[in-house]
Parts: sequence; structure tokens; C-alpha cells
Amino acid sequence: MKFSKYRESDRQEIEALFTRTFSDSEGESEGKLIGHLVHELVNGTKTDDMFGFIATEQGPIVGCIFFTRLSFGSPVNAFMLSPVAVDTEHQGKGVGQKLINFGIERLRELDVELIFTYGDPNYYSRVGFEYVPQEVAEAPFKLAHPEAWLGQSLDGSSLERPLGQACCVEAFNNPQYW
Repeated sequence: MKFSKYRESDRQEIEALFTRTFSDSEGESEGKLIGHLVHELVNGTKTDDMFGFIATEQGPIVGCIFFTRLSFGSPVNAFMLSPVAVDTEHQGKGVGQKLINFGIERLRELDVELIFTYGDPNYYSRVGFEYVPQEVAEAPFKLAHPEAWLGQSLDGSSLERPLGQACCVEAFNNPQYW
């Protein structure tokens, strides 16, 4: 398994991975929705506001994650991990966790202070995420599952200081993702 930064030439393969993976697990409409989100991310987000990382196995991309900038009322260098996809045949083998840890280390090297995600607390706690109350860092939109708003400090700073409401990149600026 090889981990690396995604390349622009990988866009179509990455979109197909997300569409296929989410269709397999959540149904065709969810696959199309997340495939469209990834298309919007890679085609409409400024380079400084997004990092993508891939896992390959003997050539094909078997996993991909994205981190996109979050802005708050107070100055903080923060990103959000989302979406994450691991090819169905490679799930349950630790690929996602290894890929996330790889991405986190790259962001740490870039002096990112905080990262957030909106997902399964049981899964993301395995890679260092913990619950973040809305009073500390309010998600960009009202959350269907507030207990799934998670964060992690990369520089040792506290996740307890109030940051205000987050603003996300344009691709996520839609309540249907929250």
C-alpha cells in the first residue's frame, strides 16, 4: 500500500471511487450525491484550501480523503476531513485509518492547528478525533447528528477555546451534506 498526495490527473478515478463506494454502501442516489460533491471539490476549491490524499495498491486508487479549509471568527488554521472513501474490496483492512493518519501527519507538517470531521464517532475516535460541542466550534450548518461533530488538535492546543461558527469551502456550503 502506497500513500501520496492526489494529483490533478487522478480526478476522474477519484470521482468514480467515491461514487462507486457510496453507491455500494448507501445506495445509488447517495453515490451520485457524494460523487458530485467530490467533483465540485476538485474542480472548484482553491489549491490552498484543499488537500487530497490517496492510497494505491499496485496502481489503482483504493482510498481517498480530502481536507478542506474551515474558517472561524477567531484566527486558527483549521481544516475539515471529508469525504473519505475506501474501495469496498479493501474495507476492513485498516486502509482508511492508515490513510487518515498519513493525511494528518502531512497537515501537522504544514502547521495546521485543528482538524474537524462530521462522522461516526466510533470510527474516527480510532484516529484521534473526539466530540466537539457546538458551543466550542459550531458546524457550518445545523447538524442532524450533533454528537458526530468531532475534532482534533494537531499542535497541542485546546479544543475547549470557543472558536465560533465555522465557514466551509463552497462545495460543502449546502445543508444536505450536514
